[in-house]
Amino acid sequence: MNSSEITSQVTKEIENMWEEEVQFLQHIGRFPSTLGNEQALQHFLASYFSEELDLEVDQFTPEIKELSTHPGFSVPEWSYDGRSVVVASSPTAVEKTGRSLIFQSHVDVVSPEPLSLWSVDPWGSQRIDGKVYGRGLQDMKSGLAAMVFAYKAIRAAGYLPAADFYLQTVIEEECTGNGALAALERGWTADGALIPEPFGLKATRSQLGVLWMRVTVKGAGAHTERASEAVNAIEKLYVMIDALKQYETFINEKPKHPDFAHHDHPLNVNIGTIQGGDWPSNVPSAASLEVRIGFYPGEEPEDIKKEVESWLMEASQKDPWLSTTPPDITFFGFHAAGVSIDDQSPLFQTLDASHEKITSTSPGRNALTCTTDLRFFNLYYDIPATCYGPVGGNMHGPDEWVDLDSVKKVTKVYADFISSWCGLVPDKTKR
Repeated sequence: MNSSEITSQVTKEIENMWEEEVQFLQHIGRFPSTLGNEQALQHFLASYFSEELDLEVDQFTPEIKELSTHPGFSVPEWSYDGRSVVVASSPTAVEKTGRSLIFQSHVDVVSPEPLSLWSVDPWGSQRIDGKVYGRGLQDMKSGLAAMVFAYKAIRAAGYLPAADFYLQTVIEEECTGNGALAALERGWTADGALIPEPFGLKATRSQLGVLWMRVTVKGAGAHTERASEAVNAIEKLYVMIDALKQYETFINEKPKHPDFAHHDHPLNVNIGTIQGGDWPSNVPSAASLEVRIGFYPGEEPEDIKKEVESWLMEASQKDPWLSTTPPDITFFGFHAAGVSIDDQSPLFQTLDASHEKITSTSPGRNALTCTTDLRFFNLYYDIPATCYGPVGGNMHGPDEWVDLDSVKKVTKVYADFISSWCGLVPDKTKR
């Protein structure tokens, strides 16, 4: 049977299993797998990989002490107890003739708060007019479902990858990337990798670096009847916020990285959280903010840390209070370098061909103003990798959704990509 006939056969299986795939997507969307709450979903997936897909499963907890010396490691402020990474391995032919491949999805999702802004249950996986709504349905449980059912369709058609093939589900893509790093450090590597991030059926050729930072200022607290004699720590945060907005303007006025020359404002400095005060009639003694900072591929995270810290300290010197009571600046979470990728490599060419075959459209590219786990493969392990996934909307916002037609197309592209990259052989394991 030639490759065209095999593709047709596998595509038919995807159509046959389509409602099952949608139900699988809805099911995994009902797991509230926010930071620290990923384990129930990981247990379900480990069991599904083993029992439904006949894969060999390695489920393990990241060893942070061992990872901490890696240049891509991000410092967490939370425990990894009872929080696992799952790697599932496909049986392969005795003689491996193709190239090995990793499909890797993160299972962690961001908080849906405030719930009052949602018009649907964020954990309900509600199907409406060709879309499924819920937190994490776009980012990125839709891609997870597509990669699982691409492989499942290949098996249903009677084939196996002719090379080592892995389905990986990891934690902490949204805050550190340490889950992906742990899998790679454990030895789960391959000749190529694809991450099903939902960027509209376009392959990623570049992404920014990202840092997380916390800035804490101290005031001089008092009862409000003595407010004129006190120093309000929350109000002093305004000085830091103003300085950060000026820093954002500064970095966006510098020469742009070529991958982002088309983008009007590629580097975002986002004030993500503010904490301060404990009583309306108290002048707060301390307040803090947490911020996310973007920077270009080729720039070192440590250099950016020094730059922004110097910028804030210089602003502090201009304030009468902060010049003598300087802010405390710490970095945590994302310590993520940017990455620019050769988008004419064999991996991209193979994916492009599969995209064209299935969609009858030319392949597109994107340069992400965010980060993904993609950086680890390309920067530290010399594994060509890209992101490519479904279409959706309201990512990280209320009423997040994914377009089901795009999920089906992506599932077919993935199956063809596996066939082309790994090669397929008849599955003799069940005969």
